[in-house]
Amino acid sequence: MSNKKHHARTRAQESSNAIERMYITMRHLFNRGFYKPMGVSGETLREALLLLRPEIYGSIGEEKAELEGLLYVIDRLPIGIEECTFINLTSDEGYGNSHFKAIIPPKRRRNCYRIDSEQMNIEITRGRSEIYDILTHITFLFVESHKISRRVLIDDQGSTTRDWVKLEKAVLSSKKLTQQEREIAITHTANILGRTFNEITEVYSQFSSAVQPERFLHIVYWLGKLAIEEVVNNNKRTVTFSPVLRERLGHHIHGEIWANKIKETLNKHNLLSRPIHVISANMHSVMNTLFAPEALKSLKTKKSTLEMYESLGLKENDTLRNKVSKEALQRGMIYIKDTSGTNIDVQIFDTSKIDFTKTDIEVNNTFNNLEDKPVIFVMDYAFGEQAYETIDELLKPIKVDGNKIHLNVESISIMGKAGILEGGKGDIMIPSAHIFEGTADNYPFKNELNKADLDGHGLAIYEGSMITVLGTSLQNKDILKFFHNSTWNVIGLEMEGAHYQKAIQAASKVRGSINENVKVRYAYYASDNPLETGSTLASGGLGTSGVKPTYLITRKILQQIFN
Repeated sequence: MSNKKHHARTRAQESSNAIERMYITMRHLFNRGFYKPMGVSGETLREALLLLRPEIYGSIGEEKAELEGLLYVIDRLPIGIEECTFINLTSDEGYGNSHFKAIIPPKRRRNCYRIDSEQMNIEITRGRSEIYDILTHITFLFVESHKISRRVLIDDQGSTTRDWVKLEKAVLSSKKLTQQEREIAITHTANILGRTFNEITEVYSQFSSAVQPERFLHIVYWLGKLAIEEVVNNNKRTVTFSPVLRERLGHHIHGEIWANKIKETLNKHNLLSRPIHVISANMHSVMNTLFAPEALKSLKTKKSTLEMYESLGLKENDTLRNKVSKEALQRGMIYIKDTSGTNIDVQIFDTSKIDFTKTDIEVNNTFNNLEDKPVIFVMDYAFGEQAYETIDELLKPIKVDGNKIHLNVESISIMGKAGILEGGKGDIMIPSAHIFEGTADNYPFKNELNKADLDGHGLAIYEGSMITVLGTSLQNKDILKFFHNSTWNVIGLEMEGAHYQKAIQAASKVRGSINENVKVRYAYYASDNPLETGSTLASGGLGTSGVKPTYLITRKILQQIFN
């Protein structure tokens, strides 16, 4: 066996071993109730992360600071976390009714509360995957913070370099910085981070917020300051898991409340006996496909359908979006805003109230009786393991006046974003099985969608198996190459597939709570190709390249439901 090949394999094995170790360690620390990320208890996590060197965290293993990875992580953690010595993961324990104001990270829906100058509480209501997500991000953040302290500490008594003293002065100054003062501060910061003036200037504004234009300096300063505290005074940052969170996790508390509310709503609107089609997608594509052509008639004459959907996706087009949702609500859409803590909103479409001549979807005329007219149930994306919890609870029968009523679920369709291993952003993946990362557990199924359904629209389409990973931020090239080249025939990776299928199989084949021949559809569009450096998730969003595949998949799902 050639040496190069052997090295690639051992590197892939090392990596999957590191992921497995992280997974086990995180569960262990959670059971233990607290740990110090930069102390002995956090060592396994740090070592595994450094060994893994995930794609998303870039140069975590080098001495210089990683800027894009830092931005990725900061966007997913609450503002101000860099100042906190105590990070407390809690369940939903009533802070919503207090004077504490919820802080919601820009790229992750979760409620966080700043308790005092030293403590941040982060509410976990979406299950274990959320804990893995936060712990990996915190580990990354603290490893980076120690790079800063190593560069600025002159001795173990806490004397620091001139660069640090200047940065501190700029950050603690209560006056607004002038362009000149800012550039001087950036010069010192560049030196501290081992980066060029130019590299920092390029990312600077992406860190800024309206309240804190100099937020980048602020983050670097506080990360370094707390790392110095750890090194000099042994005052270690601590992550704790609240007793209530430890007791509740894994008991589907939020999923059950969520599912019950949905079934009560279906019952209240007399929809329980009708054929139900579940779609897990975003909150706009189904609604827009059904109602935008009518709601935006005037726009549609000027633009192609695709352009119309693209303009609906633009940040500034609130009025257009409101027009569509108003039309939908008038024509029978029921919207359930989540209050259970799952963070999964729901739309229910009663198709008996939709005039299909005003849409561009062909409908087979078999749906003549009201009883046969489908009900389309759209739920927002679940997060990792949460997919199992929500679908598992949703598919259980409901008790009405002491009688058990089974839901008449005819199909379950999952549309999502995923990383692709050949091809690029916007291409489509159609899985034939989901494999759970770190195990050989596999969930094959008959997918109602196939390549021919989506061909001919100028997008590349791949069929094969997909890996359900523990967290997107844990993947590196070696593992991905191994997945891609191994006999598993892996075309992409995502976080929910195996969890959805596990729940669907349990409900249909084991528990008998829904029809055992329930139809399933899975299709994903590529958010990035992690094998090509520079196109990981950290390299930015999809822009409008996600619009075409999203609507293509949505239309196909709806066409199959109605025919």
